[in-house]
Amino acid sequence: MDTLDAVRQAMARLDEGRMSRLLFRLSRDPIPFRKLNYTVPGHDRCTLYEADDLIRRELTSYGYAVWDEAAQVQAARPGPGLHSAAPEPNDPWYTAYNLYAERRGSQRPEQIILLVSHKDSQSWVDSPGAHDNCGGTVANIELARVLADYAPLRTVRFLFCNEEHQPWTSVLAATQARARGDDIIAVLNLDGLAGKGAADSAAGARTNVTAFATPEGERLADRMAEVVAAYGVELRQTKVRRPSVNDDDGSFVKAGYRAAVINIGSFPYADPNYHQPGDVPELVDMANVRLAAQATLAAALHLDRA
Repeated sequence: MDTLDAVRQAMARLDEGRMSRLLFRLSRDPIPFRKLNYTVPGHDRCTLYEADDLIRRELTSYGYAVWDEAAQVQAARPGPGLHSAAPEPNDPWYTAYNLYAERRGSQRPEQIILLVSHKDSQSWVDSPGAHDNCGGTVANIELARVLADYAPLRTVRFLFCNEEHQPWTSVLAATQARARGDDIIAVLNLDGLAGKGAADSAAGARTNVTAFATPEGERLADRMAEVVAAYGVELRQTKVRRPSVNDDDGSFVKAGYRAAVINIGSFPYADPNYHQPGDVPELVDMANVRLAAQATLAAALHLDRA
């Protein structure tokens, strides 16, 4: 089977219904949001730990060995507008976990393609965080499911980190990868998939923006555009150079992994419910999430076989 046929078959296996059910489980019931500083009444674990448990169960059910990486973080405080403020020095510290799984490559296992999504929601407001970033989380879980029986040439690694608590745990992941000498050849960050402005939502537009900060990242963004065209993915795919190195892909750029991008529904981010209680699963365009996940999958598989 040639690369085109193999990629088409993998893309077709992405299950929109499965992703939607996971989205509601992680941002409605039984988990209303994913944060260290909230425990559902009658439960004995915070909602972020409960989300971690669900992600672990999903990944292990596909045959993955899941490992974690502990990080010390604090809950952010309410800040100006839609954003957070830094914790106070005496605020409580919590242990958050990065979760990892991977398919080890058969020919170049030392070369790693990293698919990353942050799994937590805002610590400073009770928002379901359905777009930010439950959509990216369930897409990454689904990519892991589809690739569970794929035999990659290079290693495909999945990382579920935390960005809405401080400090970001993707910073730890990136610095630890650099300390180990990991050869990460590409970082594809799934964050805010299908998050778009009211006009695009009303028009039924299906959007994906690949944002980059380096020439190596721009080459990844071009690869995204190439696979969208080659496989007829019905996305309005665009690329943009970001004004600063940021988000979880930025953590890896700062650690020296320059081939890193974010796939996101709009840039600047235009979701009217961004960081608000109104970021609910009922408003997520799951077809858009599926299409963005398909494009990400196609790009990763082409990188693997390059």
